[in-house]
This record gives sequence, C-alpha cells and structure tokens, in this order.
Amino acid sequence: MSQLPPCPQCGSEYTYEDGVQLVCPECAHEWTEAEAAAEYAGKVVRDANGNELQDGDAVTVIKDLKVKGSSSVVKVGTKVKNIRLVDGDHDIDCKVEGVGPMKLKSEFVKKA
Repeated sequence: MSQLPPCPQCGSEYTYEDGVQLVCPECAHEWTEAEAAAEYAGKVVRDANGNELQDGDAVTVIKDLKVKGSSSVVKVGTKVKNIRLVDGDHDIDCKVEGVGPMKLKSEFVKKA
C-alpha cells in the first residue's frame, strides 16, 4: 500500500483516497495531490529583513536565543552556515557551532 500524505489542514495521518481526491476523515478536508504539491512549491521562507532563504545559505542570529533544555544561549551575531529549510513552526534546521544541531525560526535570523 502506498504512503498517503497527511492532511494539509489538520495534519491527520488517517487520510484516504476517494477517486482522484484525498480526504481527511477527521476534518473532512478534500484535496488533490497536485494541489498539495503546488502549495508546497509556492512556500517561501524569508528572514527578518524579508530576504528569501534557500537551502545551503548562511545566516546570522539577530537576537539572543535560549537553548531549550539547557542553560546555554546562542548569542547575537552567531553565524550559522549551510542551513536546511524544513516544514513546521521552526523552519530552519542547522548545526550551531558550540551548541550542536538546532531548529530556528526564520524571524530571528538574517541572511549573511
């Protein structure tokens, strides 16, 4: 059986096919795979200054960021290289030197 994508509206993993449509049984949202692909392709991630970010860019942190579960802080001006854009609330996946792998919000960085 093929793996169906989760519902783009509520995130439910219990989607099913109904002809060419995909349906979510939890929120009754209906969509096609072409609509979902077009929506994902149109997503643009921008930094705090409005510059478009791409995979592999280097960014600079513009605010002190507390590291959850630790007493350390990512200081203002920390440069992060080779970012990876991901879906979700924290849309940047990266490795911060001295801290390790982290997820950042694009609103707290600027393109370097």
